[in-house]
Amino acid sequence: MADVALNQSEIARKSEDFLEYLQVEKGASPLTLRNYRHYINRLILWMGKEGIRENLKDINQDVIRSYRVFLANLGLGRRTQSYHVIALRSFLKWLIKNDYQVMAPDKIDLPKVADRQVKFLSGEEMDRLLNSPSLSTIQGKRDKAMLEVLFSTGLRVSELVSLDRDKVDLDRREFGIIGKGGRARVVFLSTRAADWLIKYLNERKDHFKPIFIRHKGHIEPTTPDEKMRLTVRSVQRAVKKYVRKAKLTVDASVHTIRHSYATDLLNAGADIRSVQEMLGHKNISTTQIYTHVTNKQLRDIHAAFHGKGGN
Repeated sequence: MADVALNQSEIARKSEDFLEYLQVEKGASPLTLRNYRHYINRLILWMGKEGIRENLKDINQDVIRSYRVFLANLGLGRRTQSYHVIALRSFLKWLIKNDYQVMAPDKIDLPKVADRQVKFLSGEEMDRLLNSPSLSTIQGKRDKAMLEVLFSTGLRVSELVSLDRDKVDLDRREFGIIGKGGRARVVFLSTRAADWLIKYLNERKDHFKPIFIRHKGHIEPTTPDEKMRLTVRSVQRAVKKYVRKAKLTVDASVHTIRHSYATDLLNAGADIRSVQEMLGHKNISTTQIYTHVTNKQLRDIHAAFHGKGGN
């Protein structure tokens, strides 16, 4: 391992220190670490193929300009290109913080990206989705409870599958969750979501800790809890199945339900700071993408009703 470390370029060595900082100091998720490693390694590999030395001082504006042309020629979308740039800027910012003489990160402009289009379901569409599971089987009752909890809380799918019975207070209809970036928040259940969750849990005769478990295949009482827990992929497939069954025009996903939750809160008059807190967003700018939707709805209402009184 020592020989490998010695053969690494300066950029590669420092990028590993940077990733360790993200993991330990910033609490970055494994997915974020994997993506940042991929983005920085792509730059390192490109520099090697182009015959550019891989020292920190070799990251300059001319090199970055050529690298961005390379990314564009790969056929990457503007948003994906921006992820590469964001990772590089974060790396440079960390290097400067640690007294390395490197290019200023603000000299690298982010690609212009079109505003994100937020997909969400109307109230009628959400009702159709929530009512699509069959209640004649325990899987159907589980999926009904699952959809109700998703819409009631706006949980991310990773947060949903991590839920355990002993962590959810069904009397108070609330529980704590550790979300993205290790941020903790309190989540509230609607009366309807809590009722369906109770119905599902009362139907179960097992003592497994996870709230949402698989019910197919051979199951022994001694099966480890984590073997029983529904996976992220299982939940995603289930939601897609019910979207097709409900014949929705929107190709909805678990995240669409999260968008619908946020949009519903804002349309009902919730302030954006409260919605930010309930969604577990670090920055208010992330939550503000939903105001585009609600502002459009207000404009449509204004156009439909303002000045129609015959004055």
